[in-house]
Amino acid sequence: MKNVLRYALALAFAFAMPLASLAPPALAAQGSLHPSSDIARNKAAARRVYTEGLNQGIFEVAYTPDFVGHGGAATFTHAQGMAEARGWRTAFPDLKVDVDLIVAENDLVSVRWTARGTNTGSGNGIAATGRAVQVTGTTIFRFEDGAIAEEWTSGDSLGMLKQLGLFPAPPATASTNAR
Repeated sequence: MKNVLRYALALAFAFAMPLASLAPPALAAQGSLHPSSDIARNKAAARRVYTEGLNQGIFEVAYTPDFVGHGGAATFTHAQGMAEARGWRTAFPDLKVDVDLIVAENDLVSVRWTARGTNTGSGNGIAATGRAVQVTGTTIFRFEDGAIAEEWTSGDSLGMLKQLGLFPAPPATASTNAR
Protein backbone atom coordinates (compact mmCIF):
# COMPACT_ATOMS: atom_id res chain seq x y z
CA MET A 1 0.00 0.00 0.00
CA LYS A 2 2.87 2.36 0.84
CA ASN A 3 4.37 1.85 -2.61
CA VAL A 4 1.03 2.65 -4.30
CA LEU A 5 0.74 5.88 -2.31
CA ARG A 6 4.34 6.85 -3.17
CA TYR A 7 3.73 6.11 -6.83
CA ALA A 8 0.51 8.19 -6.84
CA LEU A 9 2.29 11.13 -5.18
CA ALA A 10 5.21 10.89 -7.60
CA LEU A 11 2.81 10.95 -10.56
CA ALA A 12 0.91 13.89 -9.10
CA PHE A 13 4.10 15.92 -8.72
CA ALA A 14 5.43 14.83 -12.09
CA PHE A 15 2.27 16.03 -13.84
CA ALA A 16 1.70 19.11 -11.69
CA MET A 17 5.01 20.78 -12.50
CA PRO A 18 4.69 20.66 -16.30
CA LEU A 19 1.02 21.71 -16.12
CA ALA A 20 1.92 24.79 -14.09
CA SER A 21 4.35 25.84 -16.79
CA LEU A 22 1.54 25.67 -19.37
CA ALA A 23 -0.41 28.49 -17.70
CA PRO A 24 -1.09 31.45 -20.01
CA PRO A 25 1.67 34.10 -19.72
CA ALA A 26 -0.75 36.70 -18.32
CA LEU A 27 -1.90 34.30 -15.61
CA ALA A 28 1.62 33.12 -14.86
CA ALA A 29 2.84 36.73 -14.51
CA GLN A 30 -0.17 37.85 -12.48
CA GLY A 31 1.62 37.31 -9.20
CA SER A 32 4.53 39.48 -10.35
CA LEU A 33 2.33 42.38 -11.51
CA HIS A 34 1.58 43.41 -7.94
CA PRO A 35 4.21 41.98 -5.60
CA SER A 36 3.48 42.00 -1.91
CA SER A 37 5.76 45.05 -1.48
CA ASP A 38 3.50 47.10 -3.82
CA ILE A 39 0.39 45.94 -1.99
CA ALA A 40 1.95 46.81 1.38
CA ARG A 41 3.00 50.25 0.06
CA ASN A 42 -0.53 50.92 -1.26
CA LYS A 43 -2.14 49.83 2.03
CA ALA A 44 0.20 52.14 3.96
CA ALA A 45 -0.67 55.08 1.66
CA ALA A 46 -4.41 54.41 2.02
CA ARG A 47 -4.07 54.30 5.82
CA ARG A 48 -2.20 57.65 5.74
CA VAL A 49 -5.21 59.30 4.05
CA TYR A 50 -6.97 58.82 7.41
CA THR A 51 -4.22 58.85 10.03
CA GLU A 52 -2.40 61.90 8.64
CA GLY A 53 -4.86 63.62 6.30
CA LEU A 54 -8.22 63.52 8.01
CA ASN A 55 -6.93 63.15 11.58
CA GLN A 56 -4.05 65.67 11.45
CA GLY A 57 -4.64 67.80 8.36
CA ILE A 58 -1.39 66.64 6.76
CA PHE A 59 -2.34 65.89 3.15
CA GLU A 60 0.83 64.48 1.59
CA VAL A 61 -0.32 61.19 0.05
CA ALA A 62 0.49 61.03 -3.68
CA TYR A 63 -2.35 61.24 -6.21
CA THR A 64 -2.08 60.91 -9.99
CA PRO A 65 -2.61 64.08 -12.06
CA ASP A 66 -5.73 62.56 -13.64
CA PHE A 67 -7.25 61.33 -10.34
CA VAL A 68 -11.02 60.76 -10.37
CA GLY A 69 -13.08 60.39 -7.22
CA HIS A 70 -16.55 58.89 -7.08
CA GLY A 71 -18.95 59.79 -4.29
CA GLY A 72 -22.57 58.85 -4.76
CA ALA A 73 -23.77 60.08 -8.15
CA ALA A 74 -21.00 62.70 -8.47
CA THR A 75 -17.37 62.57 -9.49
CA PHE A 76 -14.72 64.90 -8.14
CA THR A 77 -11.16 66.01 -8.80
CA HIS A 78 -8.28 65.81 -6.37
CA ALA A 79 -8.60 69.54 -5.60
CA GLN A 80 -12.31 69.17 -4.88
CA GLY A 81 -11.64 66.15 -2.66
CA MET A 82 -8.98 68.05 -0.70
CA ALA A 83 -11.34 71.01 -0.25
CA GLU A 84 -14.00 68.69 1.10
CA ALA A 85 -11.52 66.98 3.46
CA ARG A 86 -10.44 70.38 4.82
CA GLY A 87 -14.13 71.31 5.14
CA TRP A 88 -14.75 68.25 7.35
CA ARG A 89 -11.78 69.18 9.53
CA THR A 90 -13.21 72.70 9.87
CA ALA A 91 -16.72 71.47 10.70
CA PHE A 92 -15.35 68.84 13.13
CA PRO A 93 -12.10 70.22 14.62
CA ASP A 94 -11.73 67.12 16.84
CA LEU A 95 -12.28 64.75 13.89
CA LYS A 96 -10.83 61.28 14.45
CA VAL A 97 -11.11 58.64 11.76
CA ASP A 98 -10.21 55.08 12.67
CA VAL A 99 -9.28 52.51 10.06
CA ASP A 100 -11.35 49.49 11.12
CA LEU A 101 -10.37 47.16 8.29
CA ILE A 102 -8.06 47.37 5.33
CA VAL A 103 -7.93 44.78 2.55
CA ALA A 104 -5.90 44.88 -0.66
CA GLU A 105 -5.69 42.93 -3.88
CA ASN A 106 -3.63 43.86 -6.92
CA ASP A 107 -3.97 47.67 -7.36
CA LEU A 108 -7.06 48.07 -5.14
CA VAL A 109 -7.19 48.88 -1.43
CA SER A 110 -10.48 48.86 0.47
CA VAL A 111 -10.81 50.67 3.78
CA ARG A 112 -13.68 50.33 6.27
CA TRP A 113 -13.55 53.41 8.51
CA THR A 114 -15.33 55.04 11.44
CA ALA A 115 -15.29 58.83 11.85
CA ARG A 116 -16.09 60.58 15.14
CA GLY A 117 -16.19 64.25 15.93
CA THR A 118 -18.07 67.18 17.41
CA ASN A 119 -19.59 69.69 15.00
CA THR A 120 -18.28 72.91 16.58
CA GLY A 121 -17.26 74.61 13.34
CA SER A 122 -18.86 75.34 9.99
CA GLY A 123 -17.75 73.50 6.88
CA ASN A 124 -19.07 71.70 3.81
CA GLY A 125 -22.37 73.56 4.11
CA ILE A 126 -22.99 72.46 7.69
CA ALA A 127 -23.33 75.12 10.38
CA ALA A 128 -22.02 74.33 13.86
CA THR A 129 -24.53 72.35 15.94
CA GLY A 130 -22.35 71.41 18.89
CA ARG A 131 -23.42 67.78 18.45
CA ALA A 132 -21.15 64.74 18.38
CA VAL A 133 -21.44 62.22 15.57
CA GLN A 134 -20.15 58.80 14.65
CA VAL A 135 -20.27 57.77 11.00
CA THR A 136 -19.05 54.64 9.25
CA GLY A 137 -18.12 54.17 5.63
CA THR A 138 -16.05 52.38 3.06
CA THR A 139 -13.57 53.71 0.53
CA ILE A 140 -11.93 51.78 -2.28
CA PHE A 141 -8.71 53.24 -3.71
CA ARG A 142 -7.12 52.26 -7.03
CA PHE A 143 -3.38 52.83 -7.23
CA GLU A 144 -1.00 53.46 -10.13
CA ASP A 145 2.70 53.28 -9.28
CA GLY A 146 2.08 54.04 -5.61
CA ALA A 147 -0.22 57.04 -6.23
CA ILE A 148 -3.99 57.11 -5.79
CA ALA A 149 -5.59 57.20 -9.25
CA GLU A 150 -9.22 56.61 -8.37
CA GLU A 151 -11.44 56.49 -5.31
CA TRP A 152 -14.96 55.31 -4.53
CA THR A 153 -16.36 56.49 -1.19
CA SER A 154 -19.60 55.71 0.56
CA GLY A 155 -20.45 56.93 4.05
CA ASP A 156 -23.58 57.13 6.17
CA SER A 157 -24.51 60.72 5.29
CA LEU A 158 -28.14 60.29 6.36
CA GLY A 159 -27.04 58.97 9.76
CA MET A 160 -24.72 61.97 10.17
CA LEU A 161 -27.50 64.44 9.32
CA LYS A 162 -29.84 62.73 11.81
CA GLN A 163 -27.20 62.85 14.55
CA LEU A 164 -26.67 66.55 13.85
CA GLY A 165 -30.43 67.18 14.07
CA LEU A 166 -30.45 68.38 10.45
CA PHE A 167 -32.75 65.64 9.17
CA PRO A 168 -35.81 65.76 11.39
CA ALA A 169 -38.45 63.06 11.48
CA PRO A 170 -41.45 63.76 9.24
CA PRO A 171 -44.30 65.59 10.96
CA ALA A 172 -46.95 63.37 12.52
CA THR A 173 -50.11 62.94 10.51
CA ALA A 174 -53.59 61.97 11.64
CA SER A 175 -53.03 58.36 10.52
CA THR A 176 -49.76 57.99 12.50
CA ASN A 177 -51.31 59.55 15.59
CA ALA A 178 -54.19 57.07 15.51
CA ARG A 179 -51.86 54.05 15.86
